Amino acid sequence: MRKHTISVLVENQFGVLAKVAGMFSARGYNIESLSVAETLDPTISRMTIVTRGDDQIIEQITKHLNKLVPVIKVSDLTGTAHIDREMALIKVEAKEKNRAEILRIAEIFRGKILDVSPTSFVIEVTGDDEKIAAFIALLKPLGIKEVGRSGKVAMGRGSKTTD
Repeated sequence: MRKHTISVLVENQFGVLAKVAGMFSARGYNIESLSVAETLDPTISRMTIVTRGDDQIIEQITKHLNKLVPVIKVSDLTGTAHIDREMALIKVEAKEKNRAEILRIAEIFRGKILDVSPTSFVIEVTGDDEKIAAFIALLKPLGIKEVGRSGKVAMGRGSKTTD
């Protein structure tokens, strides 16, 4: 079973997120990542859902999503030309002996230092899953205190739109 990135356009109204999450839960599907925000049209939101499954499971998920009343359009972006990004905030222990190394790692990954204290740094990094995982793996031995991740946001490449 591989990861699938599903883009779902929905009406921007109360309870839509609960309906979508409830559909996954009721059928025993797991949501690995979920990101939701308004599109240019404030009456429509885009959900980016990352889940795992074989082709048959993903087809079932797509069919069930399309049956939900507030859902406008469902697109499985997996296997298509698309761009995806995630943002992570990582609070890392900044001991005197590690500070330069932390800053060097952040620079290599184009991370931004958002907060500095005598004992810690908060770093923002943006990229695909692999970049975020590699960044965290390098910082882990230096003492990660906390990690917050946004979840994946994805969009098809080229002039074709899902809106």
